[in-house]
Amino acid sequence: MPSTPPDGEDAPRDGSLPPESVAEARGQHLSAYVHVPFCRTRCGYCDFNTYTAGELGTAASTPAYVDALLAEVGLAAQVLPPMQPLRTIFFGGGTPTMLDPAQLASILDALRERFGFADDIEVTTEANPETVGPAELEALRAAGFTRISIGMQSAVPRVLDLLDRQHRPGRELDVARWAGEAGFERVSLDLIHGTPTETLEEWRTSVQTVIDAGVRHVSAYALTVEPGTQLARRVRRGELPMPDEDDQATKYELADEMLTAAGLEAYEISNWAASPDDWCRHNIAYWQGGNWWGFGPGAHSHIAGTRFWNLRHPATWAGRLGAGESPVQAREVLDAETRRIERVLLELRIAPGLDADVLTESERSRVPDLVARGLVVDGDTLTLTRRGRLLADAVVRDLLD
Repeated sequence: MPSTPPDGEDAPRDGSLPPESVAEARGQHLSAYVHVPFCRTRCGYCDFNTYTAGELGTAASTPAYVDALLAEVGLAAQVLPPMQPLRTIFFGGGTPTMLDPAQLASILDALRERFGFADDIEVTTEANPETVGPAELEALRAAGFTRISIGMQSAVPRVLDLLDRQHRPGRELDVARWAGEAGFERVSLDLIHGTPTETLEEWRTSVQTVIDAGVRHVSAYALTVEPGTQLARRVRRGELPMPDEDDQATKYELADEMLTAAGLEAYEISNWAASPDDWCRHNIAYWQGGNWWGFGPGAHSHIAGTRFWNLRHPATWAGRLGAGESPVQAREVLDAETRRIERVLLELRIAPGLDADVLTESERSRVPDLVARGLVVDGDTLTLTRRGRLLADAVVRDLLD
């Protein structure tokens, strides 16, 4: 969740949704995102809505956070129409595993009680390697978590230091192994490429390490320098160079080549998996414009064309809920054309592709040029080539211009 929320209109204090969104959402699928804003330390590149205990003071109480979160679960159950049981839940942050397994289990129990769970529900938690061990992983699996996304970022000590990461290299591989032994059905390792001064060989080492770990899902994101972060200040002072786009493109291509050769296919611009069964179904729901409720400070939600986002600070978010009111800061109701354009933006990113019927006649006439430039594969659906994935923003711009 970036630091600056979008503009929007005032949202009702009772949390009610527009009648047209309520009517459309009735009987549809639903996902849940749970934001845990706590971190032991702040990574220099991070622009998410996260806080250390020193930054929050008394607002860092995890029992109080869980109580407020359970109140928001109750509010959502009152606001939403009858919908299908939850299909996916994703605990992100921050560091969700800053909460102990019993606290995370209590949140899952509340979601199950209020919304029901699909038989094949996917329940993911992010985890920093230093925050979990075998006992915690066994408890999380017993609580109902099925998937874990481990924040590895790099296998190279020097690069981890540049990113202000706290775990020792190799710890993330232990966590991946322990998660498998605990019975997690899906384990992902997450990387960052393009850290200032990272060499191509260092990046190759990180990619080979995740391949050797034998996980069936890998995420690899290009580092961005966000305003207001410690990394941005270091770049501005000349202590570190700005990440080079050509260097990042080279590293992306290397990762794609290595992961593909190892049997992991790209199913989204920054995500690879051994098979469609290993895709992150929660993120697919985002990219396909599904319905989800985001719980927690700063969390974003989307229900049938209405997008809304919560107050960002944990204290003000919890205070609103304590007063029996919605913690939503603002919302926007998307018109039909905006929703169509968002389909183009999001569905082009993923392997299932974009249904060509979503495009206007004028937009469809631009597809042959994109094919000739080696950016898209045409057919009943449009999908990006590897080069197209590197230039995804330009493809969308050229398509919609």
